[in-house]
Amino acid sequence: MATTSKRKTHKSWYKVLEHGELPAGRVTTRTCRNLTICLSRHGGEYGALNNKCPHQGGPLGEGSIENGFLRCPWHGWDFNPITGESPGGFDDGVPTYEIEERDDGIYVALEDEGAHKTTVTDIMAETMVNWGVKQVFGMVGHSNLGLADALRIQEEAGNLSYYGIRHEGAAAFACSAYGKLTGRPAACLGIAGPGSTNLLTGLWDANVDRSPVLALSGQVDTQVLGPGAFQEVDLQAAFGKVAQWSQTVLNSSKHAELINLALKSAILNRGVSHLVFPDEVQTLPAPDKAKAGSPEGRVTPLTISPPKETLDQAIKLLKNAERPSIIVGHGARFNMDSIIKLAEMLKCPVFTTFKGKGLISDDHPLGCGVLGRSGTPIASWFMNESDLLLVFGASFSNHTGISSKKPIIHVDYDNMALAKFHSVTVPVWGEIGITADLITKTLKGKAKSKDRRKEIAKRWAIWRDEKKSRRKDDRGLGLNSAYIFEELSKLVVDDAIIAVDVGNNTYSFGRYFECRNQAILMSGYLGSIGFSLPAALGAWSATQEDDPKFKGRKVVSVSGDGGFGQYLADVTTAVKYGMNITHVLLHNKELGKISKEQKAGNWEVWQTSLHNPNFADFVHSCGGLGMRVTNKKELAPALRKALKHKKFSLVEIMADVELI
Repeated sequence: MATTSKRKTHKSWYKVLEHGELPAGRVTTRTCRNLTICLSRHGGEYGALNNKCPHQGGPLGEGSIENGFLRCPWHGWDFNPITGESPGGFDDGVPTYEIEERDDGIYVALEDEGAHKTTVTDIMAETMVNWGVKQVFGMVGHSNLGLADALRIQEEAGNLSYYGIRHEGAAAFACSAYGKLTGRPAACLGIAGPGSTNLLTGLWDANVDRSPVLALSGQVDTQVLGPGAFQEVDLQAAFGKVAQWSQTVLNSSKHAELINLALKSAILNRGVSHLVFPDEVQTLPAPDKAKAGSPEGRVTPLTISPPKETLDQAIKLLKNAERPSIIVGHGARFNMDSIIKLAEMLKCPVFTTFKGKGLISDDHPLGCGVLGRSGTPIASWFMNESDLLLVFGASFSNHTGISSKKPIIHVDYDNMALAKFHSVTVPVWGEIGITADLITKTLKGKAKSKDRRKEIAKRWAIWRDEKKSRRKDDRGLGLNSAYIFEELSKLVVDDAIIAVDVGNNTYSFGRYFECRNQAILMSGYLGSIGFSLPAALGAWSATQEDDPKFKGRKVVSVSGDGGFGQYLADVTTAVKYGMNITHVLLHNKELGKISKEQKAGNWEVWQTSLHNPNFADFVHSCGGLGMRVTNKKELAPALRKALKHKKFSLVEIMADVELI
């Protein structure tokens, strides 16, 4: 027996080995409580050392005993395997633990754990919770362990949910989608270097689509910042463009205040905030009397009324318009009750940009579907017939198809978004819901607009006849998109949340899927392939909260095979956490949208074919429900089964790449 500790303190004993389990001259590791211990057997004795080499933190339990000394596997430094002493009289020995041989095995004594000492990251994690951050997606690693432990404490207290993903890009997309859906920030977590740089694509999606997100990055120790240490990246520079607010947390920082400002910026600026946590700062004890922050007294209601001058100009145009149309963009998603009330007073058509799809039901007597490249001929027809366009929360990008030749009233909460791409007749800066209510109140009984409901019904009948005809198309090479999305329209519940990817499948979804109050999520301005599955993870997390607007709603994601392959491994994330998500996959073995563009540009079709697995089998191997559909008769039963399934499910549809 070797007894090496002389400290007088209360300890508890833990069994770590059976007799004969560790051969003579060998070392191994065991974890007791939250400590990793290096166990050795040498010269008839057992030794128990702290597993970390004092120089670079090398795992001593992965080393070897040579010439009577335990050699660190990282840089070859030697220690006595029993006493932990360094040869040659150096004072860089390894701490030891008391060890005993007993009748039933080998035991190690550990000091009883005292009360948890609050760290600066504990204070910051509590501040996150106080600001309403309920969901965190990320990957725990060596340079964010202190921060991760603070998040663990909040999760165990029931204050937030943490989801360990398989790729940090999925974490950022999940947060972006959550922010688009709820208007509230979620957080994503990465380690120093590659873990944080992997976040950037999803964060750019949040940035350009004005979604609030909090990004948390681990970092190397501050003492090695600058020369180019392992996994050192200048994260403030890397995130400088994507984040509207980015700071490094230091020993001397006002820690609660930093996270206060980060979240205030994310919420008010509707964008990305970023904090960098050097490794050693994460475990610093919080100062005495340190308190978590909160939004109390930090934010004001965002009820901005439009200037009277521009409102009067807008109302003057609307009074005299006989055929006005309302166009709704993604920026108006939280104000639709007011906009629909205005439309019903005017009895005018309402259509959306593609990012705004679903904001008005296609069953509504005034709903006209989507305008633009992913839209319906109904919306295009009414825009061309209009004598005035009243636009709420849209950006006028070239994909929207909004005519610049019409008189336009543009309303937005963001002054910089007004008339962003070209001048408009009347730009109106104000909160969208308030502005719509003011217009309704002022115009009531004074507008000249004609009742367009019969025309709208007529145009829908024409388009539905066209869709009925397209459903029949069959080249024997897979199902056509018109058939797929009409079937999905019939079967998916009215309040589902649907995340869509990019590509031909997305254009077809825009054309053929008829919304009945479903919420649609997409990568808008960035248009990133691979968005839909991680977005579904973020949307599902919102359905687990108490907010009645989202609680318990069904989540569906839609993609092509190219997009699904981007974050394929995160199927295991959905399965691990029991996420009720149904993924509808159009499998055509091709990057069909790119092939189409190559043909249109008179290029050779090159490197757009895909080598795929059986995705249904893959999902089954991950623990989900996977079904493959090869003909029309199989589609509806498969969709019904998947949509009723309470965990992750996939409907893999063999689709015709040309029939879109």
